[in-house]
This record gives sequence, C-alpha cells and structure tokens, in this order.
Amino acid sequence: MGSYCDYCNTHPEDHYNRVYHDTLYGFPLEDDSQLFERLVLEINQAGLSWLTILKKADGFSRAYDGFDLRRVAAYDEAARARLLADASIIRNRLKVNAAIENAGRILALYPAYGSFRGWLDAHHPQPLEAWVRLFKKEFVFTGGEIVNEFLMSSGYLPGAHTPDCPIYANVLTCQPPWQTRPLTEKIP
Repeated sequence: MGSYCDYCNTHPEDHYNRVYHDTLYGFPLEDDSQLFERLVLEINQAGLSWLTILKKADGFSRAYDGFDLRRVAAYDEAARARLLADASIIRNRLKVNAAIENAGRILALYPAYGSFRGWLDAHHPQPLEAWVRLFKKEFVFTGGEIVNEFLMSSGYLPGAHTPDCPIYANVLTCQPPWQTRPLTEKIP
C-alpha cells in the first residue's frame, strides 16, 4: 500500500482527500477548537474510511457547535440524543460520548497548561508509545492509531507527507512542532 501522498497525487478526482492533504494534513494547528475538531474526527474515523469522515466534516462542525469546548462539555442527555439522531455525523454512542467527555477533560487541563495546545507543547517531543500512554491516561477512546493520526495530522509527529510530496515543503514553512523540536532521544 502506498502513502497518503501517493494516493492523493494519483487520484486528483478525489476532491475531499485532495483538499485535506494539500491544506490541512500535517500543518500545525494553533487553536484549541481546531485541535479538538481533529481529535473528534480521528476518533470518529475508527473503523470507517477517512473519506466518510471528510464528507461529514461540515456536519460534525454544525452538530458540535463549531467544536466549542465549553459548549460541548456542557452537553446534556438531550444534546446526546440530538447527536445520535443527526445523520450528518457518525451516530455511534461511544464516539458521541467520547467527544463530550474529552471536551471536559481538555478543559480540565486549562488550569495547569492554559490550553489543549499548551498541554501538547508541554509534553512534546516524545515517541509515539509515550504519547499513546499519555492520551490513554487523559482521554477516552484514544488508541494507538487514533493518537498517531491525530499527532501527525496536527504537526506533532512527522510522517504526514513524504519528503518528495510537493506539499511537504509547504508544511515545513509552517514550522510544525516535530520540525522545531525533534525527538533526539527515546523518552520513557
């Protein structure tokens, strides 16, 4: 199987993947609502194709109030029922519950780290295995593949693009965390 770059560069008709690959994947995210959105989308991708998630991205944004952490963390049973009835998103109880629970857990990091990004930056760099342990300790529904894709897609781990991909240079100009603070030794 080829890389995501290979796929996107040989399937120009796939608009959803092409736009994501060229403008979002691997580029650093600054805003907590963007980071939360990416985490929710990665969680929802589990067991499904990424294309399904990309096609529903606008629906997710509407359904989850633009990924406003405080609003999502405050969702009650009526909001859960609304989400589970919303065909514009993935209607999976575990994934809906994970989004709501993780919004609250991210907000709980604010007193110590100031933001979700602050928490990520405070723990960067470290190898994937350490990240997975940390995510499993802090959040729900965050297995190895979800954590890996979340961190690569948001610029904390390298690998989103191959060095020969034309987008790779664009990502580097944005100075993703993996580039500015690379992992130089194995951290336990």
